[in-house]
Amino acid sequence: MQFFSNVWYKPNKIYNFVYKVFPLVDAELSTYINSARLIPDNELSKQALDSISTKKFHCQGGSIYALYPYVDTRKMIQFVVAYQTISDYLDNLCDRVGLHDEKAFKCLHYAVIDALTADNTYSDYYRYYPYSDDGDYLKGIVRKCKGIIADLPSYVVIKDKILYLAGLYSDLQVYKHLSEDAREGKLKDWFNMYVNKYPDINGWEFAAASGSTLGIFVLVAAAFNKDLTKNEVESIFQVYFPWVCGLHILLDYYIDLYDDLKSDDLNFVSYYRDEEECIKRLKHFYTTSLTLAKGLNHAPFHCMVIDGLLAMYLSDPKADIKTHLINARDILHSSEYFARILYCLCKRMRSQERI
Repeated sequence: MQFFSNVWYKPNKIYNFVYKVFPLVDAELSTYINSARLIPDNELSKQALDSISTKKFHCQGGSIYALYPYVDTRKMIQFVVAYQTISDYLDNLCDRVGLHDEKAFKCLHYAVIDALTADNTYSDYYRYYPYSDDGDYLKGIVRKCKGIIADLPSYVVIKDKILYLAGLYSDLQVYKHLSEDAREGKLKDWFNMYVNKYPDINGWEFAAASGSTLGIFVLVAAAFNKDLTKNEVESIFQVYFPWVCGLHILLDYYIDLYDDLKSDDLNFVSYYRDEEECIKRLKHFYTTSLTLAKGLNHAPFHCMVIDGLLAMYLSDPKADIKTHLINARDILHSSEYFARILYCLCKRMRSQERI
């Protein structure tokens, strides 16, 4: 009986993810779409709506943690959608209005930190930003996150780790959106303060890992367990940062490489010596993530997430462009069997416009 339970664990999770979690994500996003339409400032309303319509898959992907053991599924979906909506909205505000103001970006990103504190703290997010009348749209989403965070049985056990990750995420978003002549130097000065603690990765890989929200999501999910220990949090953290988080964002940048080179946008994988080194490092992040994840509690779940990252990103049509097609096949060929099954599933869902 245990054998069949193990065999069907991942397929059952994926079925629930697609047919039970996705509809709840859609319903949750619809509330933010309605709120975004009511934002008084036209520019802020536009960016809020655009961030939801073009980055919906971020909320879908992060909501896999609604199926983590001990989690309240509905509350976890509410948290993931709210927190990811904040992140995607701020990304648009920094990227789409022709602004390169470090102070403005820093104030905006206090929201991703405030959202993880179980108190009544709200910063002046638009203090240096040229648009500010959002009808409390951003504050309302921050408040939503705070309410869920405050009810987590083991919030105090994860607090330091999630605030650390949110701080890194905030710093990265501030520096990467600066003008082209300033951003690289600022990023190097920033990651050089940290990267010595992570001898197995380089500075640009550290920056990539800092851009993922998965570390925050998995720790929030784990904190639904009232018996969560510091040791378990530390184990999860060391697997996710930098490895799973790094794999997540490096794959994201990899499929965007040609577009970013064309538009002179910052792309972390462009700093590899050549394409061969890039593929070698992507494989290394994948195999290291998988190897370390097998030592965690609920290992099958974490391994499923890691395989899902490969499947989600390498099934994107942008992964079929030029040499990406050959390299994607190479990466998949060296991956676990379940990653290839998920890849086929993602391809099918993309053809049906489900993701």
